[in-house]
Amino acid sequence: MAQSQSNAATAVANIFRTPELKDKIIWTLLCLLIYRIGAHVTAPGVNPVALIDFFRNQQNGGGLLGLYDLFTGGQLSRATVFALGIMPYISSSIFLQIAAAVVPQVDKMQKDEEGRKKINQWTRYGTLLLAAVQGWGFALFTESLSGVVANPGFGFRLETTFFLTTGAMFVMWLGEQITERGIGNGASLMIFFSIVERIWPGIGQTFSFVSTGAVGAFSLLVLAVIMVAVVAGVVAVTVAARKVLVQIPQRTMARGRQREASRSFIPLRINSSGVMPIVFAQSIIVVPGAIAQFSGNDRARALADMFAPGSAPYLVLSALLIVFFTYFYTSIIFNPIDLAENLKKQGGFIPGVKPGARTAEYIDDVVSKITLPGAIFLTLIALLPIWITRAMNVPFNFGGTSLLIVVGVALDTLTQMQQHLLLRKYDGFMKKGRVRFRGRQGSVGGF
Repeated sequence: MAQSQSNAATAVANIFRTPELKDKIIWTLLCLLIYRIGAHVTAPGVNPVALIDFFRNQQNGGGLLGLYDLFTGGQLSRATVFALGIMPYISSSIFLQIAAAVVPQVDKMQKDEEGRKKINQWTRYGTLLLAAVQGWGFALFTESLSGVVANPGFGFRLETTFFLTTGAMFVMWLGEQITERGIGNGASLMIFFSIVERIWPGIGQTFSFVSTGAVGAFSLLVLAVIMVAVVAGVVAVTVAARKVLVQIPQRTMARGRQREASRSFIPLRINSSGVMPIVFAQSIIVVPGAIAQFSGNDRARALADMFAPGSAPYLVLSALLIVFFTYFYTSIIFNPIDLAENLKKQGGFIPGVKPGARTAEYIDDVVSKITLPGAIFLTLIALLPIWITRAMNVPFNFGGTSLLIVVGVALDTLTQMQQHLLLRKYDGFMKKGRVRFRGRQGSVGGF
């Protein structure tokens, strides 16, 4: 224990001995501080108390509004100027990723610097458009609620759209500053801190449930054990990967000597799509409820009741959509053909597999096989809160989606900080100097 504390203290000291890394961390914390301050400035014309009561009574935790509110740290339910958060920027980035997978010209632009700059500019324009549309929709949504808007009308809609769009563009700028001048992953870190901010109030609420008798001490103990097990499982699956063996052929050196073939591994992540399949699936499954809410049609309401969170159709459709989007999003962000071509250019090869098209087919087959357990894992994480709430009769949800985001972002941030330390010839946070992928080494001709 003493040795581990000493290693941790040494790692923290190494951070502040590295001027570049220290400046990046300070800049990141400053941007996040500004983001959290703006998260408590309410947009004009909205009664946040009435809006919070609506979110609490409707229990939209399983719907799109609840998911959006989770990613913004409760800003949507409080109607702050940053109510849209970083989500318009993320949505715009996803659209461009999908376009790159479908349109060859966009894919070609991603491979050179000038093309990437133009795509980044398109992403900003898309963010502006999405933020304006979502801001107008949020204004219409708040007007439809009783007692939330004091003076509804065109003026209120225009004012709300302006403030929310401006806030979303400023949040996008803060995220880009963290990515360029901070420790990276600005958008992910903003979502991370938005979720973490709600942990302590959630812990206090849990203990208040115990004191009032709403939750028994034994149920709380069982819930704590489940949470620890889920955290361990999330960490294990997040870093788990299938290692594919790669060899570089022998080359003749001076005086006729030959260098031994170098061996390395390509880590193929089991959960390479992250939390995005859950986001896509829940965004689609709440469409019937949104249509029913705005249309008032009886058939639409009946369809929304059929797919209400917790119902059997909801659970089945959610599982199918998560599995589908896991494969879909993995195919977008991972291109085995490009990987095989890059490997061929470097003179490397997978033992027993011909370079080129055969290598791409082999990698694609491996990715298809390991994506299935990743999809099953995401499905369990997404549906776990519903199962726990029903089985233990607890009056709150245990957020598996938020846990997946927090663990993934934390591990990725630690890895980036280690890389900065290792470049300065310091020891990293981990004992081995890097976050290691778990999984057996790749073997030829099978999985």
